Amino acid sequence: MEPKHICTTFLFLALSACGAGQPPPVTDRDGALDAVTAQKLEAHVAYLADDALEGRMAGEPGYNEAAQYVADRFAGFSLEPAGEDGWFQQVPLITYRLDEESAALIAHRDGEDTELLYKEHFAMSGDKVRETRSVRAEVVYVGFGVHAPDLGYSDYDGVDVEGKIVAVFSNAPASFPHNERAYYASNRTKAEQAIARGAVGIIGLVSKRMEEYFPWERVMLELGTRPGMAWVTLTGEAADYYPELRGSAMINVDIARELFAGTAISFDEARTATEASTPASTPLGFEVTLSSKTTHDMVTSPNVIGIVRGTDPELADEYVVYSAHLDHNGVGAPVDGDAIYNGAYDNAMGASLLIETARVFAASPPRRSVLFIAVTAEERGLLGSDYFAHYPTVPTASMVANVNLDMPLFLYPVADIIAFGAEHSSLEATVEAAIRIEGFELTPDPMPEETIFIRSDQYSFVRKGVPATFLVPGFGSLDPDIDGQAVVEDHRKNHYHRPSDDLTRPVDWDSAVRFARANARIGYAIADDDARPTWNEGDFFGETFAP
Repeated sequence: MEPKHICTTFLFLALSACGAGQPPPVTDRDGALDAVTAQKLEAHVAYLADDALEGRMAGEPGYNEAAQYVADRFAGFSLEPAGEDGWFQQVPLITYRLDEESAALIAHRDGEDTELLYKEHFAMSGDKVRETRSVRAEVVYVGFGVHAPDLGYSDYDGVDVEGKIVAVFSNAPASFPHNERAYYASNRTKAEQAIARGAVGIIGLVSKRMEEYFPWERVMLELGTRPGMAWVTLTGEAADYYPELRGSAMINVDIARELFAGTAISFDEARTATEASTPASTPLGFEVTLSSKTTHDMVTSPNVIGIVRGTDPELADEYVVYSAHLDHNGVGAPVDGDAIYNGAYDNAMGASLLIETARVFAASPPRRSVLFIAVTAEERGLLGSDYFAHYPTVPTASMVANVNLDMPLFLYPVADIIAFGAEHSSLEATVEAAIRIEGFELTPDPMPEETIFIRSDQYSFVRKGVPATFLVPGFGSLDPDIDGQAVVEDHRKNHYHRPSDDLTRPVDWDSAVRFARANARIGYAIADDDARPTWNEGDFFGETFAP
């Protein structure tokens, strides 16, 4: 697909160098790594985060243009196409959009009916399948909605939620080891636990941390600007659909305080109990009605997949998988007059690193094969990677590891790398040794409460038993005058999933190049090793997904 916009002369020349007309392949590793330059990375980011691609929303023309761009780069490096249609694996998606006028949440209490206001008081999304849905039931507060008897914790002990609507906070108890906390914080796990006990709906409650990072004013701004999406199975069913749940919503803090007033527990007491990892579940003694109408449509959006074939006949049928999502949030609510959510860091930067990593391996292939996948619809719920994990274009058993890239921030000279999930397997030692060559230290997860390991595409591979890691720059700065953590926190609060994540954001390109080289070194270490990576003995994720 030809680009729809005209590049500047500089950008055109830079992009041309990234595709066809490549110089003869470099056979030595150092030479291959040296081919990664700031100019090449910057050219990719400039193209992918340009306004002309309109935020690369899955299923829309801007994303398709980005996908073709990646495919053209792969072709220029002489990768092998590994999709189902050349470079592409088309992911069928059902889109669902709430009819906002139909959105209703009515509280029934003490003989009175109080109708709450959509957006101002509550948030709601459409139903993945049903055109209309409605449910009236008693509300039971169940803390985090976690049942973990192996950890001596359950929010469901002593309460009956059969036929009830459960009110839950996000995340999971801080007292849990962070592996288990990540698993139990998953919305999928929570939904399955609620359904197993007969719940018919879910109301989400706002934690203090969510209130800080995603204030309700921002919820109101973005609510309804984009459709929900689900990938569709080969039998035509929406994935991760729970028909037993006939209604869902999220209420703001002020409304929660009003609804909890006079019940067995106040809202602030409930929040305090969750912060102390103390179950405090109780019926709330009132009912609510949740109802809505939804319109649906079908679209497709491609994963882009290419392979560098391994050189060892005995190992070439095994794959190291590199992934990065290519999509972002498209066009949405304007902020300061800008409605395009370019996603320069999230994840044009990660996709650019993926492209350059493919260049390196194509120039100097390792013993195992390496599969590169730019996935779609991550922002819609890890949909492209989950679809690939269920319908892989290479055998699941042949995938030895996944290395994922998502929103790497190079806002200062980076001193360290966080490898989320590496500690679950033998990958940790591999990653640490590889990144040290490029001058990085390996830093433990500094934000276990964020359960980041389950929030990007590597988790789709983990759920299929594949050891994985998710690499991001750490908080350490080589410039002693820069507080890296403060800079990252500012980005997350003011630019993450905002139109301002665009080409005006600062980039320390030297750090980006070193990171790209470290990323490739990790893959070489995995791909050239006689043994494939293994889950650590007794590891929670290994035992849960790869018994």
